[in-house]
Amino acid sequence: MINVLARAATIACAALLATTGVAVGAPRASALPKAPTCHVADLNLAIGEADGAAGSLYYPIQFTNTSTHTCVLRGYPGVSVVDVRHRQIGTSAARTGEQVNTVSVEPGETVTATFRTNSEGVGLGCRRTSTYVKVYPPNSYQAVQIPYHLRVCGAFEISPVQAAE
Repeated sequence: MINVLARAATIACAALLATTGVAVGAPRASALPKAPTCHVADLNLAIGEADGAAGSLYYPIQFTNTSTHTCVLRGYPGVSVVDVRHRQIGTSAARTGEQVNTVSVEPGETVTATFRTNSEGVGLGCRRTSTYVKVYPPNSYQAVQIPYHLRVCGAFEISPVQAAE
C-alpha cells in the first residue's frame, strides 16, 4: 500500500512539473519586477525637442512619473501619428531592435524612448502632417494622444524606453 501511495505521489509531482515547470516544494523565482508597471494614470507623456543628424530627425518621448510610487517600464512604446479625427496616418513606428531593459521610474523622474524619421527631402513618401502623436506606454493597452504636428518621411522607428543619462 505504501508503495502504491509513493508511486501516486511521484506521478502527481511529475504531472505538476510537466504542466507548470515547477517542482512541488521548490521555491518560485518571480519574473515580475518588485515595483509595479507604470500605467497611463502614473505618467505624463510629452514630445521633447527634435534633434537632427545626417538627414534624420530624432524626437524623444518623455515619460514622467507623476505618481507617488516608483513604477517600471520595459520595452517599446507603440507610436503612431493620427489626424484631427484621430485616424492613423500610415503605419505605426517600427522597433529598432535595440536591447530592452527594465527601467525603474521614481516619482518625478523622466525616462525616454526616441522615435526617428527622415528630414523632408531625404525620406521618400512623406505622409500628411499629423495633429497628434499617439503613444502606448510599454505593456499598456491605453494610449495617450499628444498634440503634435509631425510629418513622417520615409523611416519611422522607435527605440525602447531608456533611463535618462
